[in-house]
Amino acid sequence: MKIQILGTGCPKCRLLEKGSREALDELGIDAEIEKITDMNTMMDMGMLVSPGFAIDGDLLHMGKVLTSDQIVKILRTYQKEETA
Repeated sequence: MKIQILGTGCPKCRLLEKGSREALDELGIDAEIEKITDMNTMMDMGMLVSPGFAIDGDLLHMGKVLTSDQIVKILRTYQKEETA
């Protein structure tokens, strides 16, 4: 699994990355975190407002900083869908 944080590296992007790391630690998931700062890549993924949160190339949220609890819920849902 690859978590992707889309944005320019602003404070909101850093908070989203921090929350993602906390969620991964809480769930005991070993996943790569990739920071995407290239505007063309972000636009290709469909992001219009930063920061963006994606898993394995699927943009799931944009324009707000998700809390670690929100990310935990997303990751649990994502894991269930992978095993279904």
